[in-house]
Amino acid sequence: MVTHCLRSRALSCVPGARLLTRCKPRLVLGIETSCDDTGAAVVDETGNILGEALYSQKGTHLKAGGIIPTVAQKLHKEHIEKVVQEAVDNSGISPCELTAIATTVKPGLALSLQVGLEYSLKLIEQYKKPFIPIHHMEAHALTVRMLHLVEFPFLVLLVSGGHSLLAIARGVSDFLLLGQTLDEAPGDTLDKVARRLSLKNHPACCTMSGGEAIEYLAKMGNRLHVELTQPMSQHLDCDFSFSGLRNQVNQIIVKKEKEEGFREGQILSCVNDIAAAVQHTVAAHLAKRTHRAILFCKKEGLLPQPNPPLVVSGGVASNEYIRKALQIVTEANGFSLHCPPPKLCTDNGIMIAWNGIEKLRAGVDIVHNPKGIRYEPKEGDGGTRH
Repeated sequence: MVTHCLRSRALSCVPGARLLTRCKPRLVLGIETSCDDTGAAVVDETGNILGEALYSQKGTHLKAGGIIPTVAQKLHKEHIEKVVQEAVDNSGISPCELTAIATTVKPGLALSLQVGLEYSLKLIEQYKKPFIPIHHMEAHALTVRMLHLVEFPFLVLLVSGGHSLLAIARGVSDFLLLGQTLDEAPGDTLDKVARRLSLKNHPACCTMSGGEAIEYLAKMGNRLHVELTQPMSQHLDCDFSFSGLRNQVNQIIVKKEKEEGFREGQILSCVNDIAAAVQHTVAAHLAKRTHRAILFCKKEGLLPQPNPPLVVSGGVASNEYIRKALQIVTEANGFSLHCPPPKLCTDNGIMIAWNGIEKLRAGVDIVHNPKGIRYEPKEGDGGTRH
């Protein structure tokens, strides 16, 4: 649902507004529609969140058993105007006072990205504002700088439902990629395991996303009761692989179902232990690859000393167990761990607006004629995302 629904106010300009706001901080409207959340926010260059709104599609997709791109597109179209208007209303400003409009154009679901970009282009044309195209993962990486003084360069781990990567952030639009997912993202793995376990039928988890349900049940489970092997790699790299883990879990579930005379939709008696084992294995894999990246950065002198920062963001970064595993790695290696609060780890308009502020400051990617701008979807996003 859209949060804090206020009275509607037409997006109209105030005569002379541009003259009255010359000395005020620059303001950016951020619009996010990369997947299944419609988000918008107005942020100023000091990091103040003046207004925000979010419509979540989670309930719809939980019932469907996965994100169906055509359904996500339909819901974005139905709610984007209301969400953007609410964010602007909450900010107390006129659209004419905006310095620029920033919108996610990659990566993500093609049909979802299309809605955000097309709506943004209409606003840009109407209010004659510069456009700032945003890379969704770069926005996640820089959100922490809105809250804490984290200087470039820093190591960043981004973990979400659709992506995972390790990189050195050397500037607002300058990232050195160290490793990325080779198959499926950690959030995707957690969601698929949750669906395979029929957690939507669990009375305590029926309103939770897959990752949330796994984390909740894992607190009551014993990971040592379920034997899982860590994802292996023939190369000493920083890449991630989670599909093998999911195959292991599926074999264990099939075995347990036979032992318990399983009926479709039934919850296994050992579900808490399976959740704990899966969560631990995902956390350990992320921690080991991050440790490898830290050692590489130290060897090559790529980060400032002492106490260089590790920034962790993305939806999976909301998981407390995974954060604790990364905290152990950072403390053991003299790094400091920085994570946005859970609300800003998941997709939202605030991080998009802030990334727009960062690009304004740096004077990069500011487009005054956006007619050639295109969205760039993640590969293989045409079907249901299970």
